Amino acid sequence: MAVFPDSMKMSDIVAKYIIEMLDEKNGNAEIQRNELAGLLGCVPSQINYVISSRFTPEQGYIVESRRGGGGYIRITRITADPRITIMHVVNTIGDSISATVASTILENMAQRNMIDSFEKKLLMSALSDAAYKTVPQECRDSLRADIMKRMLATIVAMQ
Repeated sequence: MAVFPDSMKMSDIVAKYIIEMLDEKNGNAEIQRNELAGLLGCVPSQINYVISSRFTPEQGYIVESRRGGGGYIRITRITADPRITIMHVVNTIGDSISATVASTILENMAQRNMIDSFEKKLLMSALSDAAYKTVPQECRDSLRADIMKRMLATIVAMQ
């Protein structure tokens, strides 16, 4: 495993460590939360936070957990056809999405080569807060979700 610079945030260190585990073990990692927290010098809740915020289905991961003394958290990187994964993202967006969450999803999709840099920039522009400045505040996130789902479905249809 790599040595982490002192300037990295703990959540970045935890995420990087888990990603390295996934890379070493062909996309599957079993983690014991308390053990990993002790190894990295953080509290177990930090591990929970990183897993719940950075290893979501929208970001291409399946997370399973088993509670108890010998409990573990299993993280699996989804390696399906990009079109299937994009449609999974479309189905998980829901009725509304903030510009921040939309941007995070698009960044992850680009990192996993599900969309190219042009598509990412185009989508980010269309989903940015600036694009909705004339739309009433209470309608923005639901409109953004509808547009994001339609644009992603169009990308899938064109592949």
